[in-house]
Amino acid sequence: MDWDEFAHWGKHISDWAADYHKTLRDRPVRAQTAPGEIAAQLPVAPPESGEAMEMILADVERIVMPGVTHWQHPRFFAYFPANAAPPSMLAEMLVSTLAVQCMLWQTSPAATEVEGVMIDWLRQALGLAEGYSGVIQDSASSATLSAVLTMRERATGWRGNRAGLSGQGHLRIYCSDQVHSSIDRACWVAGIGQDNLVKIGTTGPRYGIDVAALRQAIAADRAAGHIPAGIIAVTGATGIGASDILGPLLQVSRDEDLYTHLDAAWAGAAMICPEFREDFWADVDGFDSIVFNPHKWLGAQFDCSVQFLRDPQAQLNTLKIEPEYLKTSGEAVTNYSEWTIPLGRRFRALKIWFLLRSYGVEGLRSRIRNHVTWSGEVCDRIRALEGFEIVTEPILSLFSFRCPGDDQMQQRLVDALNDDGRIYLTQGLHEGRKIIRFSVGQFDCTREDVMMAAGVIDEVWKEIA
Repeated sequence: MDWDEFAHWGKHISDWAADYHKTLRDRPVRAQTAPGEIAAQLPVAPPESGEAMEMILADVERIVMPGVTHWQHPRFFAYFPANAAPPSMLAEMLVSTLAVQCMLWQTSPAATEVEGVMIDWLRQALGLAEGYSGVIQDSASSATLSAVLTMRERATGWRGNRAGLSGQGHLRIYCSDQVHSSIDRACWVAGIGQDNLVKIGTTGPRYGIDVAALRQAIAADRAAGHIPAGIIAVTGATGIGASDILGPLLQVSRDEDLYTHLDAAWAGAAMICPEFREDFWADVDGFDSIVFNPHKWLGAQFDCSVQFLRDPQAQLNTLKIEPEYLKTSGEAVTNYSEWTIPLGRRFRALKIWFLLRSYGVEGLRSRIRNHVTWSGEVCDRIRALEGFEIVTEPILSLFSFRCPGDDQMQQRLVDALNDDGRIYLTQGLHEGRKIIRFSVGQFDCTREDVMMAAGVIDEVWKEIA
């Protein structure tokens, strides 16, 4: 392909993309294909000769598109959103075109310096204190792993990376029983182990960690010869939106000299709205590490996860490695690869720059406020359906419910709704019972899209009941 062909097909794909988004409401939200159906249509061996772009794109329509679950569909109410606002997509096109490697300042000065400024723009938008710096990670899982590794190194006197964990005693990490599975995985990968991730029960209307029980667990571990290493808090957990009360957790961390990490991957974005901060963000400035995902609720194209650090030196002490070929001569500069686990890095900051300049913080606030309001409204409509139960009330824009019947019936309703195609929901577990989650947050959804869901749920329920 020469560059004239590139320009031709680039315009074609851009026009196709615009049409795709304008007609999304006409498509079923979840892919309707059976397992193996897509793979069966692909040749078993690669082509020996090149093929025309017309043929390739025709096969995208014929083979790929029927197997796509449409995450940008305005009636996507499953999981959490993974939004891609149009300015963010355009930024990604530029990033793909430039194809720069952003591991060091000198390998892409613009990427490094724009990233630093975008971190501070977001810090201001979220109401975090001056002094926080940070880095753009690929996902909250990587940010959490970075924080857990830092907990490990700090608790072992910075010896773990060199000497290993043998003979160090059992390191213990504490969190509530509502945290995301990425916390478990971080403990696996960091060598701490599942058995040393201590999950504490929750209490209160937002299912925050039981602080008294946390103190007891730490005391018991110290008495048993274990080494408490850190506390992981959560604001807006994936299951039902559970949110810890942050101040008391920070007091425990100060009393016990423990490193702290806050997982606000989804709900952190809502903190651009000052009215939500008192309930979900109070005392946040004491945390050593905080993660939130602009690629969820703010509209940044995946992947884009921001980790704020109160003092980055602890994470640098954990992750920085500097062979001769990566050294930068001259003035002191920021090399973000020293803040993260991967060496290679993409120019992720560009889409944040495009997004914030295109909508402004207030434009993004209005979307989040609408989603929270509409979630409450549709929750009340589902509550009014005969025999339906709201299990957990809305926490920001997430709530859960049950239809009449046992756990098997809950799954049957979820499957029937997703096979119907007009909306997409996912199930979960809460207090030993299966629930149906409902999360509002797709970037371009309307009130009509959200309210329609209650009618679809009622209609499909009557068909299967």
